[in-house]
Amino acid sequence: MQCLFTKYAIFPGGLYKGPCFRYDKGIPMRKEGKNMVYQLLFSPTGGTRAVADALATGQVIDLTDCDTDFSAVQLTAEDVAVIAVPSYGGRVPEIAAQRLTRVQGGSARAVLVCVYGNRAYEDTLVELADLAAAAGFRVVAAVAALAEHSIARMYAAGRPDEADKAVLGTLWEKIRAKLDAGDDTVPALPGQRPYKPRGTRTMVPRTSKRCVACGRCTLGCPVGAIDPRDPRRTDPTRCIGCMRCVQICPVEARQPDPDALAALVQHLEPLCADRKENELFL
Repeated sequence: MQCLFTKYAIFPGGLYKGPCFRYDKGIPMRKEGKNMVYQLLFSPTGGTRAVADALATGQVIDLTDCDTDFSAVQLTAEDVAVIAVPSYGGRVPEIAAQRLTRVQGGSARAVLVCVYGNRAYEDTLVELADLAAAAGFRVVAAVAALAEHSIARMYAAGRPDEADKAVLGTLWEKIRAKLDAGDDTVPALPGQRPYKPRGTRTMVPRTSKRCVACGRCTLGCPVGAIDPRDPRRTDPTRCIGCMRCVQICPVEARQPDPDALAALVQHLEPLCADRKENELFL
């Protein structure tokens, strides 16, 4: 594995500046038998990262870093890759898809992880499987898991919770048994091809007068949509509505449009009424 480093990483506790590509705040690289585990993560607000860590910690490849040359990332057939992304409207986030396909999978075995906020994940797993295969990975397992909705945070609030983490640990034991057995069969995954159309509307966070122009949001934006000369300005044509800037703003100056948020909450209410559970596909 070629070693690269990023300028920053987002953790549930906020923005961490400094090298994070190799070791994450003291988390050791994890070896499953003779296989090294890597996490390829697109986790703007930390929920997807929390799910991935509950499954298997490992060396992180941060797909939110807009400065990394992902074509230089090379895995081997001896490696195991946990590829984890959130579901955005039932699809893999477009920028995550673009970056993942630049990675050289090298026939590494892949465990796909789709994380959603208790509505639905629709075609996310089948799309992620296609992207992983195109990048040279061998898909051997997949998980659909729950995390707090990144926009309407009252849905799946606090997830993955302790019950989720216990379940995810059990799911990993089953995945590890398949890996140890050398079973490379491809799992049947839910979803449709062709995939559902992508949504055309993005909820671009607004900036209030509280903004102190600290630049955290500029540094952390996965697509470089925030003007580094004036962090109060966001390019709506580039913003993907991931809510990272909302999550990491130290003065809560960035928030979704209240009317749009209220409409989303109302729309999701009947769809998110029941607690959904984590799923494993072997």
